[in-house]
Amino acid sequence: MDPHLLRTFVTVAHRRSFSAAAEELGYTQSAVSQQIATLEADLGLALLHRRPVTPTRAGERLLEHAGPLLLRHRAARADVLRAAAGPIERLTVVASPLACTPAVARSLLLRRLTVTLRTAGRESVAEQVASGAADLGFVDGIAAPSDPLRLPDVGSPAGVGVAEEELVVILPGGHPLSGRRGLALADLADALWLQAPAAVSVERLREVAGVGGFRV
Repeated sequence: MDPHLLRTFVTVAHRRSFSAAAEELGYTQSAVSQQIATLEADLGLALLHRRPVTPTRAGERLLEHAGPLLLRHRAARADVLRAAAGPIERLTVVASPLACTPAVARSLLLRRLTVTLRTAGRESVAEQVASGAADLGFVDGIAAPSDPLRLPDVGSPAGVGVAEEELVVILPGGHPLSGRRGLALADLADALWLQAPAAVSVERLREVAGVGGFRV
C-alpha cells in the first residue's frame, strides 16, 4: 500500500471529514477523494462510509495497522538519512518528564552542541526518535531485575541504559511501615496512591510488584 494514500486515509478517518482532511494535508477535497478511491480500488474494499464519514469494518482493521506501518516508514527514512549525515552541530533531544536528570543534562552540555530539549510522554519519545523528529531520546520508568524497562517497538532505535536509581518511599513518622530499614514494593499494595502517570503509574506498580492493590 502506498504510504501517502494510507496517511490520507488515516487523516480522513480521524477527522471524520474529507474537507477537514484536505485542509490539514494541504490537498484539494477532490484530490483526497481520489486518493481514498485509489486505496479502496487497490484493496477491493470500501474503507469509509461517506455520510457520515466513518470507517467500515475493513477500514477499522486497516486503522489498527496504519499507525505502526506509517511509523516504520518514517523510521526507515530517518535511519537512512542519519547514516548518510555528517557530524552534527545541533541536537534535538526529547525526554519523558523525569528522564532528563541533572547528570544527563550536564553530559549534553559537555558535548558543545546546540541542544534543544523537549518533553513528551514515554510512548511518544521512542516514536519521535524513530521518525527523525528528535535525534536522541530519554525515557524513565520503574524496572526490576526480572522486568526491565520496555520501549515501544518502533523499529531501528536501540535502547541503552544510562542511569539507575533506587525507588524511595516517603512516609509520615507514625506510619506502621516507617520504622523498617527497607520495603518490598508489594508491602505498599494496600496503600492509597495518587494516579500520576508522568511520575509513576499505578498500573506499572502492579506489574512490577506482581500483585493487585495499589488503590487510586
